Amino acid sequence: MFVAELGIMDYFAEQNIELFLERFRSLGPLPGILLTFLKSFIPPLPTIVIVGANAAIYGMWPGFIYSWLGLVSGSLLTFLIIRKVAGAPFMQRWALKPKVQKAMVWARKNGFSFVFLLSMLPVGPFVVINMAAGLTRMPIASFAAAVTLGKAVMVFCVSYIGTHLSDFVEQPLKLLGVALFISASLWLNRKLQSYFTSAGTVAEPAE
Repeated sequence: MFVAELGIMDYFAEQNIELFLERFRSLGPLPGILLTFLKSFIPPLPTIVIVGANAAIYGMWPGFIYSWLGLVSGSLLTFLIIRKVAGAPFMQRWALKPKVQKAMVWARKNGFSFVFLLSMLPVGPFVVINMAAGLTRMPIASFAAAVTLGKAVMVFCVSYIGTHLSDFVEQPLKLLGVALFISASLWLNRKLQSYFTSAGTVAEPAE
């Protein structure tokens, strides 16, 4: 009834996410983990809002752990699924698209660095990162290490902000820091994508 009255993306507004977490808090950490896990399969979900809500509802450190577990497990599952079916005909056809080809080249050349750096940002093409790494059959241990470390940095920053919202209300100037953090993340995300894409256009040596 509650979900039916809302559009799917309206349901993921901050107040509705917090209401969802409060309503199902009796299930322990599962709701918080589930929401961040789904981010890897539903790209439009707002990472900052969900991670911040987890921290606000569960507390700084529990919220950090739940968000981190959900994001990392979702990324790993996406990566493993794509890695498993990378040779399937439908995946091969998809991989032939120019943009995908370019993404695969820089993912192959800069795998760990690309996954780690972009995983640190609260905004970005997370699903594309996971899929490109899977298509190039990046070593599982390397991908796991990169996404685990990168997500830890990002989730900690967002969780800290989520648990100090009252400070921002009392001291509005602190909101400037949050705005700068998000703006810098967007800018850095574009720069890193541009860098790795440019690196990917360099001709590979002949075999």
